[in-house]
Amino acid sequence: MVRVDENNSTSNKILIHCDLDAFFAAVEVLHHGFDDEIPLIIGSDPKQGRGRGIVSTCNYAARVYGVRSAMPISEAWRRCPGAPFGTALYISGTRGLYSRASRKVMAILKRSCSIFEKASIDEAYLDVTSEVDGDWDRALALARNLQSDIENELNLSASFGIGPTRILAKMGSEERKPKGIFRIMPDEVQDFFSGRSIREVPGIGPKRATQLAEWGLTTVDEAYELGELALARIAGERFSSWLKKVVEGESSTEVSPIRSRKSIGKEHTFEIDQSDHESVMHQLEILVNLVMKRAQELGVSGRLGEVKIRYTGFETHTSGKSITVAMDDEGVFLRLARQLFAMNVDSSASVRLIGFRLGQLEIPPSKQMMLFQEEE
Repeated sequence: MVRVDENNSTSNKILIHCDLDAFFAAVEVLHHGFDDEIPLIIGSDPKQGRGRGIVSTCNYAARVYGVRSAMPISEAWRRCPGAPFGTALYISGTRGLYSRASRKVMAILKRSCSIFEKASIDEAYLDVTSEVDGDWDRALALARNLQSDIENELNLSASFGIGPTRILAKMGSEERKPKGIFRIMPDEVQDFFSGRSIREVPGIGPKRATQLAEWGLTTVDEAYELGELALARIAGERFSSWLKKVVEGESSTEVSPIRSRKSIGKEHTFEIDQSDHESVMHQLEILVNLVMKRAQELGVSGRLGEVKIRYTGFETHTSGKSITVAMDDEGVFLRLARQLFAMNVDSSASVRLIGFRLGQLEIPPSKQMMLFQEEE
């Protein structure tokens, strides 16, 4: 059961997670004056379905057709063609716009609290416990004000989640996208997880979900109600203990403005600069595999994933994103790396070097390194 101090509900931290809605696409819509009801796909040149690049991102109108980040651009065209066969708009993107817009959003968020963490270019965590004096209603009002400020000042849409832990706040921001606000109070945690798919919990990937489904466990409450010992026999002690903390609202509450400089990284320089970005992403996946194996050998987990891209002419760009809890799960960082690459690669440029770095390292109390240990 969730342990709540009924005599002092303010003993819980109050965290807010802000997630900008279809951020890259929204910035492009504003910049170009596009109609946001027309599908917009940002990425490589589709060449009327013959392109070999990938989708960086897209707006909600395109997502209706099943288009998503890191999808081959040819598949996106098949699902949602552009002129003269369809109405979708395909553009390469304007990367400098995103950083400028992100800085403006983060400045709005920072002025509302003293403990702030930028998790990526389009999301952030805020610890507002002190600012709202432990009052959950004031936290809800603060989120509404922030959402309004971002829309009024920048014409951008954001969703907010409010909860006692990082995971709950992040899940809350996904609950009513776009332009949503969802609050999960400490005494509502188990009700929130009731009937909820295991895959909705940040960090639980398809392999873990498949493993649990083979035992008839498809929802969070089914896995939790099995009991910690029984679940440990299926999925390992560490996962079982972690899930128990998540469901009981006792997982990480840390919001840190300081990123650790300690990291593990790997890079690969191509003999011939690559214009085929699908091949570059395959090499990136190999690097992620090497980095995560090294992390497990050293007995560390990480919260930050960073992708480094160097183009012909040595122009270099690095993009990163923090996850809710430190992990050494390869699948989690593979998905993160693919997303970062797809959303940040210059679709018109050839790639000379690709790299991946695991940062914000932590040494778990237990030397059993795999948070979600998958069978090989």
